[in-house]
Amino acid sequence: MAIKLVALDLDGTTINNDRVISRRNREAMARAAEQGVNIVVATGRPLAALPPDVFEIEAIRYALTSNGASITDIRENTTFYENCLSPVAVHAAVELLRQYDYVLETFVKGTAYIEGWYYRQVEETHDCFRDVNYILNTRNPVDDIYAFMMEHDEHLENINVNFENLDEKPGMYEKLIQLPEATITSSFDHNLEIGGATTSKAEALRQMGKLLGIDRSEMMAIGDSPNDIAMLLESGTPVAVGNAKPEVKKIAAYIAPTNHEDGVADAIEKFVLR
Repeated sequence: MAIKLVALDLDGTTINNDRVISRRNREAMARAAEQGVNIVVATGRPLAALPPDVFEIEAIRYALTSNGASITDIRENTTFYENCLSPVAVHAAVELLRQYDYVLETFVKGTAYIEGWYYRQVEETHDCFRDVNYILNTRNPVDDIYAFMMEHDEHLENINVNFENLDEKPGMYEKLIQLPEATITSSFDHNLEIGGATTSKAEALRQMGKLLGIDRSEMMAIGDSPNDIAMLLESGTPVAVGNAKPEVKKIAAYIAPTNHEDGVADAIEKFVLR
């Protein structure tokens, strides 16, 4: 069956190691769009943290952001779907996380917020286990992240827990999965992400299918990280890039070249453009 929708993870998939979308990937998207195929980005990033490349590519119209907590028509600049954490989940997460000293972020209505003391420390020292420029350019500091989350408990798309010491991640995962009305996933080695009870890229992809009248068998999804697995399983053609985590490759029907070798273009050329 012909593919009518291609869902693309960004970091580690569509974006290469130079942090841009390559010419070949752009050209493949454009050629697919000319054939009537819908090109959709599906990312753990909030809307305000999307790279400029996404807005430059005319083939891309829809963005599933914050791991599927929101869907936006980026041409019209309108968000028409939200699937946020419940206040119950927010309050339980705050109660748990107050007991620890992790660097926290939260996404509200497409914007990312981070603890103010940490933002200022990174700004002053430029020393961080993460990409310094990404933090400074996409995060907004707040003085009390816990109070901020409680104040916005009806509109939180995501709570992001960051680990400088990766040995602490498995133990915290076991605690976070006990939270009520929440799902736990990960976009990067250094983080765990708390979303709503039914929040996922897969659920957002189902909503896109309803909107556009496209069956899952007519979808291809491409990704690299654990937060992409449900989306890949929801699509008729699940693709992992060559640098994907082993658990992602395991459920893929096809393994494309890496993100730095235009794996997205390879998959589009193979399954869409033929």
